[in-house]
Amino acid sequence: MTRENVAASAPHRTPPEHVHPRDVALETALAALSDPVRLTLVRELAGSEDWERTCGSFDVPVRKAALSHHFAVLRSAGLIEQRDAGAKRINRLRKAEFEECFPGLLDLVLRDAAVRPGRPG
Repeated sequence: MTRENVAASAPHRTPPEHVHPRDVALETALAALSDPVRLTLVRELAGSEDWERTCGSFDVPVRKAALSHHFAVLRSAGLIEQRDAGAKRINRLRKAEFEECFPGLLDLVLRDAAVRPGRPG
């Protein structure tokens, strides 16, 4: 294998780092859920199958760099898990793990969206 082929087959970015919800403070979880863009991401992931949504599939009013930041905040709060699939990054809401550590919080956030659909987020 030539040096160019080795470089071409190497990952183009570092795999995402994940934090388990049991290692997250309540304040961190609440802060992650306090932003309207992140709420949209969480709510859309809750309505999707695991590993179905790519980062670019969300209709949010931010540029790619800001979207990457929002995903990083959600990862560091233990709310999502991501993995690379080729050139795309796919997402999963860690609902069961999060619920185990913060009982009822995610359901409350998701229920609030259903009760007040006109609310931003």
